[in-house]
Amino acid sequence: MRNQTLVTEFILQGFSEHPQYQLLLFICFLSLYSVALIGNVLIILAITCNPGLHTPMYFFLFNLATMDIICTSSIMPKALKGLVSIRNLISYGGCMAQLYFLTWAASSELLLLTVMAYDRYAAICHPLHYSTMMSKAFCGMLAAAVWALCAFNTAIHTGLMTRLNFCGPNVITHFFCEVPPLLLLSCSSTYVNSIMIVLADAFYGILNFLMTIVSYGFIISSILKMRTSEGKQKAFSTCSSHLIVVCMYYTSVFYAYISPVSSYNPEKSKLAGVLYTMLSPTLNPLIYTLRNKEVKAALRRLFPFLKN
Repeated sequence: MRNQTLVTEFILQGFSEHPQYQLLLFICFLSLYSVALIGNVLIILAITCNPGLHTPMYFFLFNLATMDIICTSSIMPKALKGLVSIRNLISYGGCMAQLYFLTWAASSELLLLTVMAYDRYAAICHPLHYSTMMSKAFCGMLAAAVWALCAFNTAIHTGLMTRLNFCGPNVITHFFCEVPPLLLLSCSSTYVNSIMIVLADAFYGILNFLMTIVSYGFIISSILKMRTSEGKQKAFSTCSSHLIVVCMYYTSVFYAYISPVSSYNPEKSKLAGVLYTMLSPTLNPLIYTLRNKEVKAALRRLFPFLKN
């Protein structure tokens, strides 16, 4: 027989345990959300409208900006509403939808960062064969594979979540719907869910991280073998922005998820949630534009008033 969900809505605890900071948090989160949206939209426009940026590196950056918009937009409107509401309610269906889109974007970003590391590896370690290794067809296939694989994986996790019974209490100790606090609220067995989480952590967290580290091991080795300091500096500048984003994103993800569900800590999870759903999407466009002359030049052509 099909399991019946007894809980029809959840209460997002948010930051209600710190009422004195509600207004300050609202201003901070609204500012971060605005900067994240504007920054990522500007990157998308710059890459779309400038033929000189139609290269593999910027194609993947376009996808990263899109993922950042989905990631932060899936939780921020509800989080901002919760900071000015007495009780922040979310329907069961809304919670599952939020869980799906957030997990889809976050997991896609992890996988895409690995693809971007491979792109930098091909550009620096095999410059003569780069155009062949990273052809338009291959890049399109990689991006499509990232989106499709993560959508399928997220559908499995969300589908398993919808099979659980929630009998109450219905207070989610977070400011958005996340897997660990939802599993703790379930009154049915979460064994299969926990197994799938471990497998997902092993693939997205550990395997992808190792592949990224291996790629950068080859990259650093190739840079050190270059004879001129100018060549070393130019090669390092092409991958330094990506390396900063990788370090920042993996730090927050490991801090949040590489631990058993039974040891879930609400305060720790909320802090990590702020890092990878708000701070990372906000800083990504700033890191890539402030350290990238081509993107800044494209933005100036797109918006001439920026030249002043």
